[in-house]
Amino acid sequence: MAPTSTTHLTADDGTRLAVHLTGAGAPLLCLPGGPMLDSGYFRDLGGLAAHRAIALLDLRGTGASGTPADPASYRCDRQVADVEAVRRHLGLDRLDLLAHSAGANLAYAYAAAHPNRVERLALVAPSVRGLDIEISDDARSAIALLRAGEPWSAEAAAALARVQAGAGGESDWSAITPLTYGRWDDEVRAYDSWMDERRDDDRAMAFGADGAYDPEHARRALAELDVPVLVLAGALDVGNPVPVMAEVAALFPRGELVVHEGAGHFPWVDDPTGFVALVEDFVRPT
Repeated sequence: MAPTSTTHLTADDGTRLAVHLTGAGAPLLCLPGGPMLDSGYFRDLGGLAAHRAIALLDLRGTGASGTPADPASYRCDRQVADVEAVRRHLGLDRLDLLAHSAGANLAYAYAAAHPNRVERLALVAPSVRGLDIEISDDARSAIALLRAGEPWSAEAAAALARVQAGAGGESDWSAITPLTYGRWDDEVRAYDSWMDERRDDDRAMAFGADGAYDPEHARRALAELDVPVLVLAGALDVGNPVPVMAEVAALFPRGELVVHEGAGHFPWVDDPTGFVALVEDFVRPT
């Protein structure tokens, strides 16, 4: 993989932001999920960095970015200005964006506020909170049934049922973690533990605090976003079932749904080669 360098910029409110750049040329700007995980969990996106220059943004207060003076500025809508500041810093007229999970909410808000600054948009297992799309318990339970026979599946299914009934505890949330991935081996367990060490509940809560999302406005704006949009769904992602991801794709005039068979919420980890094969042509520089 090409060497990675880190560049810094100052956000409109004075917060120092870090962007990790790999490769030459106009990069694909990647917005992390979590919410509020540092961008290191992207790794090299399964090797995608060998095919397209990428820029990984550490959101304010995460990774190599600075802590803002106002913790309320972690709120999703207030970070739209950070994405725009990064665009200016990179010297790009329009952005190719990739957003994962909760980071998709920031992508929706940015695209709604700056539609003329978006060239194309790749949404990987996108959150639907910012769009007010419902995910039924039945849809998630159906995904869990696909894992029957795996050594951990009975415990995970029982834990999921308790969580859905509102009776789940911390141990239940831990028990359903394997349902987040397409495979649950030593490598994936280590990856998940690495992320757990970097999670911050306060920042995550602040990201989705009251006022963070305006679903009605977002849906209207995205319905007029005339750019290519790829929605990648993991066929085994219990958090974001394929039918719901199809609803996301349908919001966009040029939306396309691609299903990554055998993958969960982190497809570049589950199946790096398959992930790159599915997104490489879409994100290739034009």
